Amino acid sequence: MKRKGYFERRRILKSSNYLDLTPVQVYGSEEENGLVVILIPKFTNVFLKQAIGPYLKKPFIRLKLDELGSETWKLINGVHKVDDICKRLTEIFGDRIQPVQERTTKFLTKLYHNDFITFKDILKEN
Repeated sequence: MKRKGYFERRRILKSSNYLDLTPVQVYGSEEENGLVVILIPKFTNVFLKQAIGPYLKKPFIRLKLDELGSETWKLINGVHKVDDICKRLTEIFGDRIQPVQERTTKFLTKLYHNDFITFKDILKEN
């Protein structure tokens, strides 16, 4: 699958109803002390992985999320829509996460623009 450019991804996202989209994780993750750490490979190019990879101490860049980000990441599984994630976060955090839809969509947008997630509905357009 050919990777879409920034402006094309932005256009698709703006033309969609955000709450009806289904986010999907692109990278793996692990938990440390109850918080999520996203594991981003340092090299995605196969040649560079084979040539340089064996010499690296750590093949991943580790992105640590806070409590709210960790709970959101755990709910991104390709099944829950953004609206469902917002409802679940409200159940977990109550008033601490208000306004939930605005905060969640902003966080997911940042993850999407950095290619940490994609949306199942957008993948179907290919």
